[in-house]
Amino acid sequence: MVASDAQKRASQKWASQHQDKLRIYRYRSYARKYVREIATDGDLQELIELIKERKGE
Repeated sequence: MVASDAQKRASQKWASQHQDKLRIYRYRSYARKYVREIATDGDLQELIELIKERKGE
């Protein structure tokens, strides 16, 4: 499916107005990929500890 020029312009406009949301989406995607495909058992344990600290547990 090919996007029309108007659709491309609309997408670019939205992206320029929502930089913070795009950054969050990008980081979330990177984190999920890291956890699913790259992290070792030790890395995962460290992440669990960081999450517990962040949540205040």
